Amino acid sequence: MSISIGIRHEDKYAMERRSPLSPVHVRRLINNQHLDVFVQRSDKRVWSNEEYHNAGAVLTDNLDKTNVIFGVKEIPIKHFEHSKTYVFFSHVVKGQSYNMPMLKALMDKGCTLIDYERIVDDMNRRIIFFGRFAGLAGMINTLWTLGLRLKEYNIDTPFLKIRQAYTYSSLEEARAAVADVGLEIAENGLPSELQPFVVGITGYGNVSQGVQEILGLLPVKEIMVNRLTELRSRKSAPTNLIYKVIFKQQDLVKHTNPNLPFDLHDYYQHPHNYLNDFEQYIPHLSTLVNGMYWDDKFPKLITRKYLQENMRDGKLEKLHVIGDITCDPEGSIDATLKGSTIEQPLYVYNPENHTIKSGFSSEGLQIMAVDILPSELPRESSEAFGNVLFNFVKPIAAADYSRSYDEIDLPRPIKRAMIVHNGELTPSYKYLEKYL
Repeated sequence: MSISIGIRHEDKYAMERRSPLSPVHVRRLINNQHLDVFVQRSDKRVWSNEEYHNAGAVLTDNLDKTNVIFGVKEIPIKHFEHSKTYVFFSHVVKGQSYNMPMLKALMDKGCTLIDYERIVDDMNRRIIFFGRFAGLAGMINTLWTLGLRLKEYNIDTPFLKIRQAYTYSSLEEARAAVADVGLEIAENGLPSELQPFVVGITGYGNVSQGVQEILGLLPVKEIMVNRLTELRSRKSAPTNLIYKVIFKQQDLVKHTNPNLPFDLHDYYQHPHNYLNDFEQYIPHLSTLVNGMYWDDKFPKLITRKYLQENMRDGKLEKLHVIGDITCDPEGSIDATLKGSTIEQPLYVYNPENHTIKSGFSSEGLQIMAVDILPSELPRESSEAFGNVLFNFVKPIAAADYSRSYDEIDLPRPIKRAMIVHNGELTPSYKYLEKYL
């Protein structure tokens, strides 16, 4: 009996062009792993239908001939089929209300769900991810947004020469464009009224690494958080230098008891014992790139109250743009009211009435919060993702899901990522019942 998998087309976003597996991966699965691969036709996927066909896949309009289906983003409820196994980013592990109907539908149809986000090693580190590419595209877009927003203030900068990430033919072309801007800043500097120009980055994982990779193409000097006040108090700063500061958890919060220091283990176990301590740094930042993990048990980074109290004449004194790569609507940053699309990537937040307006011309705080940033670099991000996923495809496809959860023969990282098995929440995810 042959073993097969399906690769679905992506339909949540108009410009979602990624695929979990490339034609190269498909060819290897067919020739070396002896799998049958069905690929749902797509006119927008970064690789053409013909490329998958030439790799040996069977092109199809539906995936009814296979029981194991791989995608990238959430799948509309109407497409779930009884008792099938689905592998995709489900965005349910925090109990996200907007995806609970999807989770309920999966369970009602007796399906099995494996979530890429929860494929982790024994140290709980993610194994398969798009994070670096979210950081790469997010930083490119943030620099592009800076150019547009500063122009609204009648400040011309070299950032105007940077475009939105998806408009470049490749990551290398985008990198070259940013590097050219970096050379211009090094030679001619930025306008003096922007000095000192400071980019703050939250997080130090895969997203942050991608952010810093792009930022490193500019003339950058890293400073410690405790140097921010000193930097701003200088009478002059070099105009041809951008300062980078990376915020870790201990920089973001403080204990409710002023006599107790920050303790990382205590913070994760008892986050209610901690308060926001980040807003003191906002007046020192020109740009903030938010790339950290957050959920609602932790204090926020930026509150509406802070923005209401500190905005003058429709803007903050220094902070021009937030690139919110984390993109948690009304999450760590109150100004991020929604994830934006590649087609309409920017909006301005008004704290007075807690509303947003598309574009970059309104009064308020400029936000870039594209929800599918890796899809702005679809080829490179999909190739990197598929290179890791490839090793797990056959075990996922060959597993006997009719067996009990304890008896299923799967690699441990995959078993950890099984949120639903034949319509039932698995032991590690029983907590989601309260959200259903």
